[in-house]
Amino acid sequence: MFRSTLCALAMVLPMAAQVPVLQPSPAQVPAPVSKPRVQLLTSYGPIVVELEPDLAPKTVANFLQYVKDGHYKGTIFHRVIDGFMIQGGGLLESLEEKPGRDPIQNEVASTAKAGLKNTRGTIAMARTGNPHSATAQFYINLANNPSLDPRGFSEEGFGYCAFGRVVSGMEAVDKIAKVKTEWRRGQGDIPQFPVHIKDAVLLPQP
Repeated sequence: MFRSTLCALAMVLPMAAQVPVLQPSPAQVPAPVSKPRVQLLTSYGPIVVELEPDLAPKTVANFLQYVKDGHYKGTIFHRVIDGFMIQGGGLLESLEEKPGRDPIQNEVASTAKAGLKNTRGTIAMARTGNPHSATAQFYINLANNPSLDPRGFSEEGFGYCAFGRVVSGMEAVDKIAKVKTEWRRGQGDIPQFPVHIKDAVLLPQP
């Protein structure tokens, strides 16, 4: 009887090994959600940034609206500090500021908590001393800048909201970082020769 039981198991086990494992059909597997990308066409080459709407929904929506409105066309990178950041998107070549919409809420608390900080290659919103004063101007970090991340809820320590990162064209960013700057019209770190943002274009999503 023991032998017959072993024979029975020998017959059953191979059959069990042949039971197919059910795989989810393609329709059941959610497609990866693509993130919006914007191409900045500059006089030093194109720069493509990928945005994080899940982490900074208001900030990304604000930036994309300026892109769709054509606001960035004809603006310049008006503040360049090598080893720190390049800032633009709000001033014309004459250094006159283009009118913007109402300021937005600073979402840095949630973005920093999620790990999106002011590291090299990230794009973030520029603002005044008021933490919730960002409108159209942005900057791209040339290095890791932890001093721009939140350190509390005071105006000085509130932080600056990163909302995406450069995925192509960092070499153009680094070229801009090396331009000669000067003091002009009461402002420092202004490129001697304008660094133009010819346009900003929302790229088609796959």
